[in-house]
This record gives sequence, structure tokens and C-alpha cells, in this order.
Amino acid sequence: QVQLVESGGGSVQAGGSLRLSCTASGYAYSRYTMGWFRQAPGKEREGVAAIDSNGGTTYADSVKGRFTISKDNIKISVYLQMDSLKPEDTAMYSCAYTGHVLPARDSLFPWSYGYWGQGTQVTVSS
Repeated sequence: QVQLVESGGGSVQAGGSLRLSCTASGYAYSRYTMGWFRQAPGKEREGVAAIDSNGGTTYADSVKGRFTISKDNIKISVYLQMDSLKPEDTAMYSCAYTGHVLPARDSLFPWSYGYWGQGTQVTVSS
């Protein structure tokens, strides 16, 4: 079992920044992919960014150039630096984990992941 705990959400004005963190505990795989997903009310869950144990990254087009995903090589943690935030970025952000290095084409699909955190709310006001 893998447990994921997110932190760092909050409220910010448009143009501002937030940094989300997600730490995995429990059984650890040496090869893995961790992703960030978001879901706004009335909308489907959307893949935002993913990073694998090799450092490979994938981004949704809607966040390219504004969001940066990174990881801690000592502990299994992933971070999402969100800059130039827009009201449309408002959503519940969740961290996900799988014990596989996913192809980039699969890394932003929620069904590629077996473990999920509880989520952290991000609200961007105009």
C-alpha cells in the first residue's frame, strides 16, 4: 500500500503563485510515476503534470510554461510550482502514484494510477 498526502493549496489572486507538495509513504517502488490531477465542480478530472523516477515530465497544454513539476530524489515526494495562476486553475488538486514508469502518452490519464491522495483545494480569484 502507498499513502499520499498533499499540502500547499490555498487561495490566491490571479497572477499569483502556489506550490503544492505530495509525499508518498508505505511500500516504495524504485521505478514510479507521480502525477497531479485537478477537478473543478461539474467537470471531469484533468491531468495537469506528471514526473517519473527517471525525471521525465509531461504537462497538459493548459499549464505549459506556467506550472513546473519536480521531485525529491531522497524521498518520494513531488511538487507542483504553479505560477501565473488564472481563475480557471481553480480546482481540487490531487496527487497520484503508480509503481511503473509510464509512457508520456499515458501519464495524464487518471486510470494509469492506482494510488491517490485526498486532494488540496486551489482557488484563484480574479
